[in-house]
Amino acid sequence: MEKLRVGLVFGGCSGEHEVSITSAKAICGALQTAPNPDKYEVVPFYIHKNGCWQSGQVANQVLETRKPQDQAEEGSRWHFPDSVATIDVWFPILHGPNGEDGTIQGLLQLMQVPYVGSGVLGSATGMDKIAMKTVFAAAELPQVKYIPVTREQVWSDPCVFTKLCDRIDEEIGYPNFVKPANLGSSVGISKVRTRSELEAALDSAATFDRRIVVEAGIVAREVECAVLGNGQPRASVVGEISFDSDFYDYETKYTEGQASLHIPAPLPENITRKIQEMAIDAFIAVDAAGLSRVDFFYVESTREVLINEINTLPGFTTTSMYPRLWEAAGVSFPDLVDRLIQLAVEYHAASD
Repeated sequence: MEKLRVGLVFGGCSGEHEVSITSAKAICGALQTAPNPDKYEVVPFYIHKNGCWQSGQVANQVLETRKPQDQAEEGSRWHFPDSVATIDVWFPILHGPNGEDGTIQGLLQLMQVPYVGSGVLGSATGMDKIAMKTVFAAAELPQVKYIPVTREQVWSDPCVFTKLCDRIDEEIGYPNFVKPANLGSSVGISKVRTRSELEAALDSAATFDRRIVVEAGIVAREVECAVLGNGQPRASVVGEISFDSDFYDYETKYTEGQASLHIPAPLPENITRKIQEMAIDAFIAVDAAGLSRVDFFYVESTREVLINEINTLPGFTTTSMYPRLWEAAGVSFPDLVDRLIQLAVEYHAASD
């Protein structure tokens, strides 16, 4: 059987550049673990922080050292390496804006070659927290109270801004969370307890994104479920994250020892089942494909399960929640990578 050439795309133009490199290193290792080398040939493509693509020695060196390279010449930004034309299936592992928001997916779609993960619609919906929450509401998936906000409302005249803060005071209350709508890994998120903190948090979030969401803060356990598949997706076991920090921010996520993962989560069987069903419902609602991690709040006092968000291209290191949830369900890391590539090929064939 002829090997498939897998274009492994990593790096990118977002603040999660370094996380992407770590994920790519793990995926490359999985593709070099038997029996995958009999089926696939890995071709790495590194995207610099300025958007320039490079393959060959540069891409391999970044994977080997796990360190970003100095930016390439601007003139090469729109010139893809010749090896792009030889790829049979793409594996984009670009986190954050320009990676999981439908932009790279649109480029790969134009190439008319299969790629791992959701298409343009699923990726864009999963990335924008306001669009995502609108879809969840239409699908009747319960979630915390929230208010969408625009940069123009925050940076407008004082009267408009005051009315906005008054509305948040009245409808959401404190504590609450102010989040840029289109950033991942908790970048730019603030926990707010007072009016003065709200005003500062809105101003800060507006520097990151022109769309912002304000969510009610609740006392709940944070649990996650992985989804795998296309038209008939299945859910993994449920995992729980515990941490001592005020909330699950960027530092807590990526500093060793700051957070603990409990797999499977110690939950009542009916609650676990409900989370798994809701994870699949969310996956279908946003039109995801291949893989997603769906995050929930479990309010133990009322036994409520509230959906938080869906991540259509979650972190993919060997210690990330997504592969660990599937490992607990009996799917090894190399098998998971293999399955995702096969799902990409199947999805592309079904879309023709």
